Amino acid sequence: MTTATAYENIELAIEGGVATITMSRPKVLNALNNALLRELSAALTVVKDSTQADGGARVLVITGAGDKAFVAGADINELATMQPMEAKDLAAYGQSVFRQVEELGIPSVAMINGFALGGGLELALSCSLRTASTKARVGLPEVSLGIIPGYGGTQRLSRIASPGVAREWVLTGDMFGADEAHRVGVVNRLFAPEELVEGTMKMVKTILSRGPVALRLALEAIQRGGSMSQREGEVIECDMFGLAATTSDMREGMTAFIEKRKPNFTGK
Repeated sequence: MTTATAYENIELAIEGGVATITMSRPKVLNALNNALLRELSAALTVVKDSTQADGGARVLVITGAGDKAFVAGADINELATMQPMEAKDLAAYGQSVFRQVEELGIPSVAMINGFALGGGLELALSCSLRTASTKARVGLPEVSLGIIPGYGGTQRLSRIASPGVAREWVLTGDMFGADEAHRVGVVNRLFAPEELVEGTMKMVKTILSRGPVALRLALEAIQRGGSMSQREGEVIECDMFGLAATTSDMREGMTAFIEKRKPNFTGK
């Protein structure tokens, strides 16, 4: 399945089991505005639907156009004129769009090629994994504008890194280099700028080689368990483990291991 869909502010392509969404407003460092968020939501729906088709998306990669920015934050010109209820509604909508990423049912990778600030970092945090160029710069600078992160940043950062990291990043509004983001666990893998795409796609290919149903069940166990006690999370894990054992992929994976060959997973 090969698909390329045209939008004004983003680009979407699905090929070889990989869906790629590129934020494409390079003149403003791919800043998020209302129009981009709506296009992103529509594109994520296309990706979600494709996961049910043969040859559809099994991994999502999100990145930014150009070599300067992943997403350098929200469009301040829009934010500056909003009234309180408009701001609340925008935050709720942005959260719902980023939740679409989180709830796709397939792994997602934010490939951070430059600045990932404010809403840009929040978008990256909604992905399953994050890779970054060593030249990337990340942060949540909202308090310097008299606001706070509104697209889930205060919640996801504390869960992905730690509450202490979240307090430091949110309360100072400072930018941090890729090395520091990697050290605290915000970035999973670092690459030299010229190796970012190749390194990220190597990881994506590894994920593609794994059992599709197992990936979905593992993501569900991690996501649902994150809001529970460990014991409650272990119950969810048992349920997902049992479901995995009902699949043809489980039998194929075990047989392939015993026969010392690569498995041929079918997602069933």
